[in-house]
Amino acid sequence: MHCSSTGVVWNCGVDMTNSQVWFRGVRSSKFRHVYGVPFKRERCYDNVKITRNAHDSNFCAVNPKFVAIVTEVAGGGAFLVLPLDHTGRLDFNASRVTGHKGPVLDIKWNPFNDNIIASCSDDCTVKLWHIPDGGLSMHLTEWLVELHGHKRRVAYIEWHPTAENILLSAGFDSLIIVWDVGKGEAVKLIDCHSDVIYCMSFNRDGSLLATTCKDKKLRVIEPRRGIVLSEGHCHLGTKASKCTFLGSRGRVVTTGFSRHSDRQYAVWDQHDLAKPLVCETIDSSSGVVFPYYDHDTNMVYLAGKGDGNIRYYEVVDEPPYVHFLNQFLSGNPQRGLGFMPKRGVNTSACEVFRFYKLHTSRGLCEPISMIVPRKSDCFQEDLYPDTAAPLPSLTAKDWLSGMNAPPLLISMKTGVTISTHKPSTGNKDAPALQPQDVNNRKKFMFLSRETTPDYRPLNACPNALNHNNENEIQVNEKSQKTNANQNTKFHQLQRMFGKQTNDAEPVPLYKQINQGDVFSTEHELRLAFNRQGEELRIVKRQLQNSQQRVRELEQHVAALQAKLQ
Repeated sequence: MHCSSTGVVWNCGVDMTNSQVWFRGVRSSKFRHVYGVPFKRERCYDNVKITRNAHDSNFCAVNPKFVAIVTEVAGGGAFLVLPLDHTGRLDFNASRVTGHKGPVLDIKWNPFNDNIIASCSDDCTVKLWHIPDGGLSMHLTEWLVELHGHKRRVAYIEWHPTAENILLSAGFDSLIIVWDVGKGEAVKLIDCHSDVIYCMSFNRDGSLLATTCKDKKLRVIEPRRGIVLSEGHCHLGTKASKCTFLGSRGRVVTTGFSRHSDRQYAVWDQHDLAKPLVCETIDSSSGVVFPYYDHDTNMVYLAGKGDGNIRYYEVVDEPPYVHFLNQFLSGNPQRGLGFMPKRGVNTSACEVFRFYKLHTSRGLCEPISMIVPRKSDCFQEDLYPDTAAPLPSLTAKDWLSGMNAPPLLISMKTGVTISTHKPSTGNKDAPALQPQDVNNRKKFMFLSRETTPDYRPLNACPNALNHNNENEIQVNEKSQKTNANQNTKFHQLQRMFGKQTNDAEPVPLYKQINQGDVFSTEHELRLAFNRQGEELRIVKRQLQNSQQRVRELEQHVAALQAKLQ
């Protein structure tokens, strides 16, 4: 034992093993210095009436073509769909999807078709919509498929990650329904929850489903049979807890609240949910924390609703299983967060994740890029391994029969072209009419129908015979006055503008189209209608000019009379 002049004691005689050394150095990680960069204001989506619903959902869904945001409306449910490049200030009358009768609670894009989006609502239905390329030109009220099955409002929906046309919905009736949206029917009812379901998450190949519930339990379910494989008590707090599978690692991460209302995260083994592998306190805020897992980088992001922080961690296979990296700080709290699929991030800027943040205090959707600082502009192979392709590896029939398959992978360097066809519904032989075509057809049918006036005297009406004499006298006097006024005005207009030939009555405008005319196309009828409208406008203009001329002459006569007096 030796004591130096600085007072530090050095133990030089004892050989310390690695287990006794309290400091092992800095853990190496390529994601240690990941930082968040919010987009500039002109690249955000401004003037959006974001919903103020208190439901614990993201209210935002993004894919490489569109961003969808649930909006605040009165008397129904609607959400906004914008092409990704339509940034800046939004028009107040922008077109929306407005087919639900109650508030929209959750929206999710189809992972295999960038033009198909599913939504669930307070009206107990799940609906699928087709968004045309370029966005909406008018309010969309015609859905592709409507799914009925829940007895109470539908809270959450989730697409299967590898099987085509498989969609899960969770309602406030404590049921999860597995839908085959290609057939528009339910194929399985999962009834194993005793209370309201808070969250659903598929594992990497979609063979297992993790759920959290108001009964404070975490369950791992086999969704095709509806069997609970394992369950255990999750977080003990009373507020909502969320969960997500950590890819194909066989583990689940959950977020929730402790008995003392501290926010926590925990990591679980999917085969044994009796006790968490690790449970850590995050902070003492009150907002529900949402977990987002990136399988390619093994990073999990924790974002709280109502605060502006996004914490991110790296997931490893050894204890403590989760290592804190850093956090993105912001003074603007978030109402919800959407995230871009990995195939939509910007590889040239070393972007590994992108959030779409809905602000609480103003109608703004702000993209936030999570970037790894690299100086090279070349494609970074270690940051971008092959990711999940927008192509299904199974059909709905194969998956329902018991088959499992990992997702198909694509290179982030080359990418792949995604299918964006519109699924056919109903009668395949008859092309479906768009809503605007139906409305136009009804309008032209009404306009092409001639109005036949009834010139019979009032006494000719059978009902008039039953009236007493006093009423008849009053009605006759009134009708005579009305007819006299109408005839006077009609003759005045006739003298001004009528085409009189041997005192013949002028031809009404609606009769200028011959009775025998047959319009073979809607375009011809439209032209005839426009021609009549133009003639009416000319007549109105002439009438206004004549009235102005009459007033001028009256003023001139009044001035001459004043001079003579």
